[in-house]
Amino acid sequence: MKRHEIPLFPLNAVLFPGSTLGLRIFEARYLDMVRECARAGRGFGVCLIMQGQEAGEPALPAAVGTLASIVDFDTLPDGLLGISVTGGARFRVQKSRIRGNGLVIGEVREWPDEPVVPVPIEFSLLPAILERLAEQAGLSWRNGPRERYDDATWVGFRLAELLPLGDAERQHLLEVTDPMDRLTALRDAMPRFQKP
Repeated sequence: MKRHEIPLFPLNAVLFPGSTLGLRIFEARYLDMVRECARAGRGFGVCLIMQGQEAGEPALPAAVGTLASIVDFDTLPDGLLGISVTGGARFRVQKSRIRGNGLVIGEVREWPDEPVVPVPIEFSLLPAILERLAEQAGLSWRNGPRERYDDATWVGFRLAELLPLGDAERQHLLEVTDPMDRLTALRDAMPRFQKP
């Protein structure tokens, strides 16, 4: 497992591997971070905020987060910088420090990718639900390769991102290291989302 330092971006959101997230950048520390990352061609870490706020004083980030790679820049209608990022490897923060400008820098250890495991028959309803959710939301990846819908990790992460779960639940699903445990948790949560 690689260990290195990256800037951390604490958010009121969980970024999953393979997910895309749009961000509005307005604080000087994050504008500097984006500039540095773009110049060096590297990413930053997105972590759920455990304590504090997105703006102002540095927030306390969760210990497990996801590497984010910048894939697009845009000027938003309000004049702020907008960026799109894609989630890569998960990581655990070993220790952190705060720069003078308030940017949190974490020494992180990247987690290896989960092995590709087929979705077992007892979870066969989950890919069908995912396909329907993707169709309803008009997501660009919905017409991608069919074999992805048989990858337990991919299905689990996509459902965790699309279902109306709380941030703590999403964080738990990000931290799960066994794709079957993730699918079990998602299957057990499904009755909450069914209309009576």
